[in-house]
Amino acid sequence: MKKIELLAPAGSFEKAKIAFLYGADAVYCGTSSLSLRTRADMKDDDLEATINYAHSIGKKIYVTLNIFAWDEKYEEIIEMSKKLEKLKPDGVIVADGGVMEIIKEYAPSVPINVSTQANIVSLHAANFWKKNGAKRVILARELNKEQIKYIMENKPEDLEVEIFIHGSICFAFSGRCFLSDFLSGRSANLGDCAQSCRWSYNLYAEEKNNPGEYMPIETSQYGTSIFSSKDLCLIKEIPEIIDMGIDSVKIEGRLKTEYYIASVVNAYRNAIDDYQKDPEHYDYTRYLKELEKVKTRGLTTFYFNDRNNKDIQEYGGRQYNEDYEFGGKVTEYGEEKSIIEIKNKLQIGDKLEIIVPGKLEPVEFTIDQLWNEETDEPISEISPGVKGQKVKLRLPIKCEKDWIIRRKK
Repeated sequence: MKKIELLAPAGSFEKAKIAFLYGADAVYCGTSSLSLRTRADMKDDDLEATINYAHSIGKKIYVTLNIFAWDEKYEEIIEMSKKLEKLKPDGVIVADGGVMEIIKEYAPSVPINVSTQANIVSLHAANFWKKNGAKRVILARELNKEQIKYIMENKPEDLEVEIFIHGSICFAFSGRCFLSDFLSGRSANLGDCAQSCRWSYNLYAEEKNNPGEYMPIETSQYGTSIFSSKDLCLIKEIPEIIDMGIDSVKIEGRLKTEYYIASVVNAYRNAIDDYQKDPEHYDYTRYLKELEKVKTRGLTTFYFNDRNNKDIQEYGGRQYNEDYEFGGKVTEYGEEKSIIEIKNKLQIGDKLEIIVPGKLEPVEFTIDQLWNEETDEPISEISPGVKGQKVKLRLPIKCEKDWIIRRKK
């Protein structure tokens, strides 16, 4: 069975390390100004550190330069291309033909992956990008499995194919949206999306014979989120995807937390490994149970199984998880007391789960004691007051640095 790459998001160097710790084969990241996530915390020095770290542990990294660039951006793109030629990432993700030409000229040794933003929905489009220098194409999310199979069966043998399997879906076609720019002056195609499709809107009906007389239409106290999509989740379809011969499966979420990355990557890592070891007994519900703990919207298979699927919208529009949240991250383990960087309020009696890298089922325990990290005095609760605030508590198993802890609400 062909080995498939599990590709995770990395909005920062720290998030990249978490993704690798929990089983990602590769991460994708980009500098703030030239990728489609300008709020990601990744500067040039961080990018260099991430590339060097990935290669030091035998992992891969892809750099995103997938904006649709105005002419005034090209001086910066040329300089970045020169840096990438020296840093040698495993690929650069582009969507704009002009950017692709610059990469070919100034970073000729760096493989080119064509972004999902390029709307690759056919074998013809895949072949076009291959002829123009692409090593890999990232297919549009809008394709169904029959269309993907057709491309896989007829594409050039040396052309790699990547698809999304989990994460946010844009209301627009393959993410090429102008709504944010129109409403807030922040262009999604330049990496500054305000996520206008997630906003709640008040709707009004106007009776034809009474123009100007508006009657409000509301679905809840929050209005209605008519554009907001559910999140993609193809955990059930992992066997079909692997059997197709797909080269890489991608998780969306460079702006998501370390907790989200650890949970989702760990679930898919276990799913992929378990299927490849024992394909006859694949049970997707085991992994879905873990993914459900970290979801903030409903989950959908989008168009993968059915082009007529209508179960793709999240009209409530609110992001929340009623049952679980990010508890903390292990910074130092001790047999009696371990140091935890807290992410939400913790108190004696709270039920926590340790997400163990490589193990699907988390280790559950209840906080029986807490100690102030600086004074070692017993305390009953602690809330985040400053960034990086820590607390001491007793862990039920030996943990390594950066292991993630989940809190049951």
